Amino acid sequence: MAPRRKKIYEGKAKILYEGPEPGTIVQYFKDDATAGNGQKKATIEGKGVLNNRLCEFFMMGLQNVGIPTHFLRRLNMREQLVRQVEIIPLEVIVRNFAAGSIAKRLGMEEGTALPRPIVEYSYKNDALGDPLVPEEYIIAFGWANQQDLDDIVSLALRVNDFLAGVFYGVGIKLVDFKIEIGRVWDGDFMRLVVADEISPDSCRLWDIKTGEHLDKDVFRRDLGSLTDAYSEVARRLGVLPTNPEPTKPTLIN
Repeated sequence: MAPRRKKIYEGKAKILYEGPEPGTIVQYFKDDATAGNGQKKATIEGKGVLNNRLCEFFMMGLQNVGIPTHFLRRLNMREQLVRQVEIIPLEVIVRNFAAGSIAKRLGMEEGTALPRPIVEYSYKNDALGDPLVPEEYIIAFGWANQQDLDDIVSLALRVNDFLAGVFYGVGIKLVDFKIEIGRVWDGDFMRLVVADEISPDSCRLWDIKTGEHLDKDVFRRDLGSLTDAYSEVARRLGVLPTNPEPTKPTLIN
């Protein structure tokens, strides 16, 4: 029997295990869904499989356009191999339209187009509810320096351009999303890469024509089936085949 893998960390939606080679981690996608910093919980059949496949699709897409990520390869239905990185303790949020907390904070109607993409940061700390933090705090507390922040903003906006284009092409509006950034060292040289995950768990996605939600707000706001919403995103992007091809060869006379 294979030795049990060492668990490094378990979060709300993923478990991280030590990878097979030094400097790697296995990222396992759970079927758990949480909202309100874990106050609302449920197990959603198949969610982990969908998020693993969608995350692979986005990470490989980013790498293909020259945006560095921690992704190495998908291992199976629920797991992917990623590079071990030092995570900067920030959630980097990019907003194209007002929704969620910014709409509440500024009294804006959800769906209002913002004058330009807005990048903001929250401090990664569940106990505090991931509070919004200004650049001043980030630099003062040494979470990142000014050069890092400049690089993070440019990375986040490049990710936004890529994702917004991909979604627009399949009739989906990218309202907002959040990413995490990790540091990778090559000798003395440090570079920043997109880490954690990109999936409908971490984006707000609305159907362009109907305004239907195709993201975790379906669960947060009790708008229907989360699996159906995520499957629809995967179907439109061609990530999951809708009708698997028959494997039996067809004889042609």
